[in-house]
Amino acid sequence: MNPAAATRTYPEEKANDLALIKRVAGGDESAFSALFDRWQPVVRAVADRILADADEADDVVEETFWQAWRGAANYDASRASVQTWLLTIARTRSLDRLRARRRRREESADVTDEDGSSSISTLAADPNADSSSGAEHEEQSRLVRAALSALPAEQRTTLELAYFAGLSQSEIAEKMNEPLGTVKTRTRMALQKLRGSLADLRDDAS
Repeated sequence: MNPAAATRTYPEEKANDLALIKRVAGGDESAFSALFDRWQPVVRAVADRILADADEADDVVEETFWQAWRGAANYDASRASVQTWLLTIARTRSLDRLRARRRRREESADVTDEDGSSSISTLAADPNADSSSGAEHEEQSRLVRAALSALPAEQRTTLELAYFAGLSQSEIAEKMNEPLGTVKTRTRMALQKLRGSLADLRDDAS
């Protein structure tokens, strides 16, 4: 491409982006579709690079453009181009998911008991114990039930649906008619409380 032509093209594209954002801010869905088609591949590439997970990258793309739809009226062209604005949102959302993934790994508690039922026995298990022992599994189950009973009702229900009924957080949110963010927060808080309660119960039992 002729360098002079390229120089002319960039300001034109930038002006087109600004025009799209103004229309999106006014609720123009066709402008939003055009914005999505234009920048979705770049946003997806950022999410893919950070997360290396196709499903999560898809979620980030959806979240990024949903945030853009809701926040278009607050877009400030003096602070960043439309491209930079969208990629900043995508990067932030991706890093949030990466941190959440690491927390889930740290808080992972989904283990299968000998009878095939799902439990949270990882939190109850003594790392020095022989986990193949039936007596040990029975004791773990007792500790888990006691710790669960001490949780607030909503947190207990959330964990039971996740770990005993096998529902995803999205399914729990739908079943309980709660926002997904609320379910995620309850799960995190419940696991933290459960970890502390199980540690206390193990100390009392020893």
